[in-house]
Amino acid sequence: MNRLGLSPRTMLTNTPATEDILVHGVAAVCDPLGGLYLPETGMLVVSDLHLEKGAAFARRGMMLPPYDTIATLNILAAVIARYDPKIVVSLGDNFHDRRGSEFLPADLRAMILDMARGRDWIWINGNHDPDGTTDLPGISIDELVYGGLVFRHEPSLISGKGEVAGHLHPSATVRRREKYVRRPCFATDGHRLLMPAFGVLTGGLDLNHKAMQGIFDRQALVAHLLGRDRIYSVRYGNLLA
Repeated sequence: MNRLGLSPRTMLTNTPATEDILVHGVAAVCDPLGGLYLPETGMLVVSDLHLEKGAAFARRGMMLPPYDTIATLNILAAVIARYDPKIVVSLGDNFHDRRGSEFLPADLRAMILDMARGRDWIWINGNHDPDGTTDLPGISIDELVYGGLVFRHEPSLISGKGEVAGHLHPSATVRRREKYVRRPCFATDGHRLLMPAFGVLTGGLDLNHKAMQGIFDRQALVAHLLGRDRIYSVRYGNLLA
C-alpha cells in the first residue's frame, strides 16, 4: 500500500479522474498519484521524492521503517506506465540528503534505470540534495526552461509567471461528509504551479501557511487535491483555514 491507500496493482489498473488545467497557457494534467503530465511536450513532472529518507534518518541514529524508497518508486513506476512520457523531470529534493543516491541499494537503482530507459531524465537540484545524483541516469541541473515553462525546486518571489516548483509540499483541508479531510494538492493561480510532494514519508504545508504568502494571486488560486482515484478541485476561498 502507499500514501493513497492503493496497492501497486490498483494503481496500474484503475483509470483515475484527472484534472486538465492551464499553467501560463500550457496544457497540463494533474494526476491523483501526484504527477503532472504536459501532453504538448510529453513531459512528466514529479517533485520532492525524498528517496532514502528512512536511510538518512538511520545514519543519524533515528530508526524508521526502511520501505519508503520502494513505495515511492512503485508509485512513480505506475504514473510513468500511465503516460509513457518522453521526458521525466524531478523537481528537487529527489533524495533526502546529499548521500542518498550514493548509497542507494542496487535493486532500487535498477528500478530507476528501468524507468529511465528510452526517455530523457532530468533531476533538478534541491535544498536537500544540492550536489545532484550519483550513478543514476539523466542529468542534474539547478533549473530547466522548456516548453514555455520554467521548472525549479523553490518558488521564486521575484518572477513566478510560467513557473512549476516544489519545495513547499502544498496541502489543503476541506470538509466532506461531516469530516475534515486534509490532502496534498497541486496549487495554481493559472500563472504558476506548486507541486505536491511525491514521497511517501513527506508531510504537507497548508496553503494558509505564512510560507505561501506572496506566491499566488489568491483570488484565482485553486487547490487540486489528491484523492484515492480522482482529483478534487477547490477554489482557495472554499478551503478551510
